[in-house]
Amino acid sequence: MKTFIAEEIEQYAQSHTRPEPELLIGLMAKTHATMDNPQMLTGRIEGRLLKLLVQILQPRLVLEVGMFTGYSALSMAEGLPADGRIITCDIDPKAQEMAQAAFDASPVGHKIEIRMGPALDTLRGLEQAIDFSFIDADKQGYPLYYEEIVTRTRPGGLILMDNMFLSGRVLDPQDDAARAVADLNRAISEDDRVENVLLTIRDGVQLIRKK
Repeated sequence: MKTFIAEEIEQYAQSHTRPEPELLIGLMAKTHATMDNPQMLTGRIEGRLLKLLVQILQPRLVLEVGMFTGYSALSMAEGLPADGRIITCDIDPKAQEMAQAAFDASPVGHKIEIRMGPALDTLRGLEQAIDFSFIDADKQGYPLYYEEIVTRTRPGGLILMDNMFLSGRVLDPQDDAARAVADLNRAISEDDRVENVLLTIRDGVQLIRKK
């Protein structure tokens, strides 16, 4: 993943962001030791941003597309109100095993429900309005995930989408994933249903509010 911020500044930001709990630090270490593509893990800065946004919004239903090993779901669960819950979607059994073990070990893990299988099936089966969503999954699926989620999000609800720069490939899209994300960035900025800001956090984060 291309670095858009000088390493020294990135380290400064990390050292001046409140640390995550020891459980998440251990989960990060285990992910790097045992999983392919450990860079997919959210990390401290984005994880603490997720927690803070959830604390501010106080959602009852959070939807996550792309659980990986559970770091982001646990980060959000820390900020949930007592009656809040997270539905998180993934298709990787190895990631599910690691994530479920982390959820079982966490005092907030009971707020998280894993749904294995295609995320679109889960989305289309939801009856309750979504308050907050985090999308960090297959990039070619992003346009479909966005459309399904934005139509199911309550007015005032938030959507956070990760990897919206694709290491800079969106500047000159030459592959299907880059074209999908570049087209979606443009579509979001022109979507009258929402307000948005594309943030230069890690690999690009779209913060979207449903009007």
